[in-house]
Amino acid sequence: MKGIKIDYIPRYTYNDYVQWEGRWELIEGIPYAMTPLPILEHQVISGNIFIQLSELLKGCGKCKALLPVDWKIDDDTVLEPDVLVVCEEVGGKYITNPPIMIFEILSSATVFKDRNIKYKIYESQGVKYYIMADIDAKVAEVFELINGSYKKLKDAQRDVIAFDLDNCKIDFDFEKIWE
Repeated sequence: MKGIKIDYIPRYTYNDYVQWEGRWELIEGIPYAMTPLPILEHQVISGNIFIQLSELLKGCGKCKALLPVDWKIDDDTVLEPDVLVVCEEVGGKYITNPPIMIFEILSSATVFKDRNIKYKIYESQGVKYYIMADIDAKVAEVFELINGSYKKLKDAQRDVIAFDLDNCKIDFDFEKIWE
């Protein structure tokens, strides 16, 4: 038996997406169910990242940290990063411009999508920094977009890394996210 021809797989849009119950992401018209509420450790790490970013960004003009919010890339792709930084005024139901920084907290349910699909989307959309925090290994893989491609800066555990966010420089302490 041959596989289903891709032409026959239903495609969805943002208008469909907003009507669905539960948590979803939409990637090139294909819906991806998000896991039920993240485990406690995921929430603690996400909160630690958000709190530290919020403190560091206080004097940075328009830059601000956000917890999961819809990023509508186009009509058939809507993502919900775990923690993100935007450096522009935001409002409404979703953001449309690429964040300058995204953190994804890896879990067994999301690791493939975060390492492959989202990695490629974030890279192609111009997200300057992409950080994948591995709960089990207590390490964060830090990538920077250089000449249109991600380059790994560091596997950070107890490191302080300087980031240049739209005329705002911050020193992020990775040791604090694992506390």
